[in-house]
Amino acid sequence: MKKKLTIVLAILFSFQANAQQDEQMSLYMYNKLYFNPAYAGSRDAISAIAIARFQWVNFDGAPNTQWFSIHTPILQKSMGIGAHLVNDRIGNRTRTSVFGDVNGSIALNNKTSRLSIGLSGGIDILGYDFSSVIVNDQNDPYFGEVYSETKPNVGAGLYYYNDKHFFGISSPRILEASSNVLDSISTKLNARHFFITGGYVFKLNSVLKLHPSALIKYTPYSPITADVNVSLLMYEKMWAGVMYRFHEAMGINLVYNIKEKLSVGYVYDFPINGLRTYQNGSHEIFLRYDFKPKKAVYTSPRYF
Repeated sequence: MKKKLTIVLAILFSFQANAQQDEQMSLYMYNKLYFNPAYAGSRDAISAIAIARFQWVNFDGAPNTQWFSIHTPILQKSMGIGAHLVNDRIGNRTRTSVFGDVNGSIALNNKTSRLSIGLSGGIDILGYDFSSVIVNDQNDPYFGEVYSETKPNVGAGLYYYNDKHFFGISSPRILEASSNVLDSISTKLNARHFFITGGYVFKLNSVLKLHPSALIKYTPYSPITADVNVSLLMYEKMWAGVMYRFHEAMGINLVYNIKEKLSVGYVYDFPINGLRTYQNGSHEIFLRYDFKPKKAVYTSPRYF
């Protein structure tokens, strides 16, 4: 009879090879640098973002992810540079990613809009810890082993935006890398992903603005999926919204802006698929700080 550990790993790897591999994030509209390098520098400030997600609470081995991004415009906004980091754990697999981002942009429509073309490059460090898994056969050749491998990658994207709308298309990992951690199984570590995102801010009255946005995700040989969010901005201070992840989850989000520089936020999303009876939803917390020079003049708020 085949060893239990090997069977479980084979199922896990075969599932990952044909499914969305990049980490799930409900606050995608605040951390677009994670999937589109052309976003760097678009906030007219040195902008630092940190997000932590605790997915599928009370589900053993559930994903647990942290993101950090920092970016800034340079050369009178004709270029943007930045970096983003991701630390993700799911079960006994970890992935730490470190990428640098650079782009060039041009002003359009009498300088009210800009179009950016960006590139990113970095590494994914993947680890597999089989020392704490539960097995029936203590002689399983993989039990007790710890593996690690590093894979380089590059990404590219386009981003069109102004103070009222944005649209982007990108592929954050263009190279497809394979792993042979298990001698008998070869699997794709980095299936090529494609992202399309867009949003608009509608002014309803003097105190309310409506911001619908969407993120469409596609991986070859997998169904297209999408996240949709509709948020209401009150008094330029507080965002309150609802989100829907196609056939997977629904949730609510709150973000509060403090003195135009600091923003804090929270999301709770709950499953609407077959996983709803096995866990208690997911939590996401968000922090952003914009380092703006005291003498800088900003003619319009930056919503994105």
